[in-house]
Amino acid sequence: MNEIENQAILFVGGKGGVGKSTSASALAMMYAKSGKKTLIVSTDPAHNLGDIFHINIGKGKTPLLENLWGVEINPEMETQKYINGVKNNLKGMVKSSMIDEVHRQIDMAASAPGAEEAALFDRIVSIILEEKVEFEKIIFDTAPTGHTIRLLSLPELMGVWMDGMLERRKKTNKNYSQLLNDGEPVEDPIFEVLQKRRDKFARVRSILLDSAKTGFIFVLIPERLPILETEKAIEMMNKHDLKIQGLIVNKILPPTADGSFLQKRKKQEKDYLQLMKRKFIEQKLYQIPLLEEDVCSVNHLETFAQYLREEVYRGV
Repeated sequence: MNEIENQAILFVGGKGGVGKSTSASALAMMYAKSGKKTLIVSTDPAHNLGDIFHINIGKGKTPLLENLWGVEINPEMETQKYINGVKNNLKGMVKSSMIDEVHRQIDMAASAPGAEEAALFDRIVSIILEEKVEFEKIIFDTAPTGHTIRLLSLPELMGVWMDGMLERRKKTNKNYSQLLNDGEPVEDPIFEVLQKRRDKFARVRSILLDSAKTGFIFVLIPERLPILETEKAIEMMNKHDLKIQGLIVNKILPPTADGSFLQKRKKQEKDYLQLMKRKFIEQKLYQIPLLEEDVCSVNHLETFAQYLREEVYRGV
């Protein structure tokens, strides 16, 4: 069975500069041209989608090609939106005399480590839950490796944290009821908000862990550092039960490359390709040649997508 053909959601990650955005865009184009309604989402602050397709991508879904739409998520805007949402959730739950101080504390939290990832993941959660009904394929073009892993591990980490928050809230409500309310249950809107968010994250975590629905593909080039980084990424993702199923090996020198300099590079490259086959036995390798020109237009992307299509369906 060809897994990535059947998975509705694909995350594309890898080391910076190896061709993640190009690979994600080529995958999206491949599916769109096969008739599947496809959405490509860039979560990398250094967005490349608009440059690749030569289209100014706005806040919402932007048409790129037939059957293909694009979204570029702005982390700063999402963080502010996330913080505003937290403030709105607290309306009516905090005394008016305390609201300014509470808002000040929330604004300070917005600059804390992890706040941007939490806001970004909140948007990704919404896209997965809301857009999976409309689109047959959703491709996420993610930021460099470390950021991607932190992002994808959030459902598990936040689920554990929210379970603890809910449990403490239950105990507080129980004690309050016994002391001040004659044992009658207390209406707690904060508990309800937490429970809804907990359920939302649980739903997305189940989707991410379902290999029939979600796939993870990393991009690398046949050089030592990207190979080592990919190996570490696979190990770290495995700890969170997230399996990288495919690797796009980009920029492989074609047989027509000549000259003594390139021949030496090809010899080294051959050794690295053999190393990848030994190291990454659980992942399917999709080998893409180094193209004569940069992928800087839709025509170039079509060439890349054609090579990728041949690799994806090779032996199927």
